Amino acid sequence: MMTDSYFPTRDGVVTSICTIRESLEELGHEVFIIAPEPEPEFREEGVYYFPSVRFRSYDGYYVPIFPSNKIEVLREIDPDVIHIHGVATMALRGLVCGHTLGIPTVMTFHTMVDDAAKYYSPVKLPPETMERLVWMYLRQILKRMDVVVTPTACIGGEIESHGAECRNLVTVPTGAKTDVFRPGLPYDDIIGRYGLEGSKVIVHVGRVSYEKEIDMVIRAMRHIDARLLIVGKGPAMADLQGLVSELGLDDRVTFTGFVSDEDLPRFYNAADMVVSASKFETQGLTILEAMATGKPVACRNGRAFAEIVTDGVNGYLFDDDDGCVDAIRRCLDAPDSVREASYATALENSRSRSIERYIAAYELAIRTRAERTGGGRR
Repeated sequence: MMTDSYFPTRDGVVTSICTIRESLEELGHEVFIIAPEPEPEFREEGVYYFPSVRFRSYDGYYVPIFPSNKIEVLREIDPDVIHIHGVATMALRGLVCGHTLGIPTVMTFHTMVDDAAKYYSPVKLPPETMERLVWMYLRQILKRMDVVVTPTACIGGEIESHGAECRNLVTVPTGAKTDVFRPGLPYDDIIGRYGLEGSKVIVHVGRVSYEKEIDMVIRAMRHIDARLLIVGKGPAMADLQGLVSELGLDDRVTFTGFVSDEDLPRFYNAADMVVSASKFETQGLTILEAMATGKPVACRNGRAFAEIVTDGVNGYLFDDDDGCVDAIRRCLDAPDSVREASYATALENSRSRSIERYIAAYELAIRTRAERTGGGRR
């Protein structure tokens, strides 16, 4: 797996990589990680690193801009498949390695880059120009992969709507760890730590970044008699804390900062509901994690959430500020039938079901490369 994003970065891509890797290894497969090199204290034994520099526009991310010997490393590993996560530098390097060594390439399309570029691109351009340039680049990358994987079908449709032509385009959700994220975990210490006794608790989990539109949820809290825990960290933290103070919501909204993987399932259990106002998600794994703990969810009506959530059946959808307030209220009063349907949705999208589909995608990539090269690797 060659990735633009890996520890110490914490995002959906890293979670996906870890989930897929763990699931494959449990089935007896070998997985190697090649990632941008962070500072020494963050390096993981067994990971192959590209020399990198910090990405100035987004703290915690690294860009591998220097020459390296990773093609020799890949030649030594001799993998059956190169699985690329991300569309930037590592995608280019993965393609070069795959072409040079004759190794099939699979890309998981995790992020709608055109949406993120307006927030984090070091070069500021008009939005229309930025989108046009991004998709010119993406079309060239995507058409060269043996298989492109999207976490939800709607993202595959969006890719095609931009004129991208993929040899094979398949949908494979990452899969929630339903053995880890489950109902019934203790959370009394969390209630006590944040002074939540006697309050309804709303939880938002994920990177605290601008594209997540967490400000919509914060504004909704002016009209909701409950407490909001914003779990995570990211570049929008200071601005959102300022908004909370400006709206006089310091007694209703709490920023927990980073929460460990071990503790995160208990934060979901401590919630009465989980919310996300992001239109950015290609899957929204945190919402599936919430569903796996049996919680009702309120989500923005778009992209992945509209594919996962059926309004009033296994959760609630909203489009704007007023809708957000209404969906949160409905979610706090959700009947048992919605909670049960929410849990069932998570089970349908568990990692055990997902990994078999990933293996099928790898096999498809191997067959495709063999057909293109006249029968096998070079």
